[in-house]
Amino acid sequence: MNRRLYVPLMTLVLLFFTFPIIFMAMVSLKGQADISTGDIFPNVLYWRNYPDAFGSIALDRYLLNSAIVASFGALLTLVIAVPATHAIVRYRIGRNWLPAFILGTYVAPPIVALFPLFFLLRNLGLVNTHLGMILVYGVMNLPVAFWLLSSFVRRLPVELEEAARVDGVGYFRTLRSIVIPLLMPGIASTGIICLILAYNEFLFASFLARSQDTQTVPIGLSLFQGDRQLRFGQMAVASLAAMVPVYVLAVFFQRWLVRGLTTGIGK
Repeated sequence: MNRRLYVPLMTLVLLFFTFPIIFMAMVSLKGQADISTGDIFPNVLYWRNYPDAFGSIALDRYLLNSAIVASFGALLTLVIAVPATHAIVRYRIGRNWLPAFILGTYVAPPIVALFPLFFLLRNLGLVNTHLGMILVYGVMNLPVAFWLLSSFVRRLPVELEEAARVDGVGYFRTLRSIVIPLLMPGIASTGIICLILAYNEFLFASFLARSQDTQTVPIGLSLFQGDRQLRFGQMAVASLAAMVPVYVLAVFFQRWLVRGLTTGIGK
């Protein structure tokens, strides 16, 4: 491609993907009068939206709750999915029907499982608790983790595992010493994706988290709706604050994330 065209084209692509964030930042600096006009840029910078957003709801608490349930939920997903995916793919457990069944469970609307999960957690005393949310998110994202990790497991050289078996190494030691280190790019990328899915989840959180001590960021954003109007400026501030942890995580794990996603393309 001509270098003269490359830079303008990449600039347009960058603007296309960053425009929603830029627009949200502009809204966060608008008062209600500016928002009603529909202009992109504020006529007067309204900085009060930032302290008001953190003062009107317990936004910092909601961010902490989201970080707790999403992080431990993703960790639980990986603890179950890594050995399960390796066993299913490597030893063909369940033949073809078990992988199809696992992926098929993700096709069903989430609301189908809402009421059974609610009554189950209520009987266990885990409604409105971090542990209950972690268990739900950990199980909910298992099909996604299986789908992402299965391609990585297929690419692992089976000769290494066979050599370990010949040397008398047990399955779990082989998994810990050989399989997991080789799967780290896939584990990292899968963990980040599952964490983001749990971090953004709204339906289960709205039913299972009933108090400020357990409610997550998506629930907190819905609280900015007033009696007569939406507080768009404060909602934009809260949305930007909610995006920061995810972006920092993606930048920090960028090397593993890119390597993992590109390695997982194909089989």
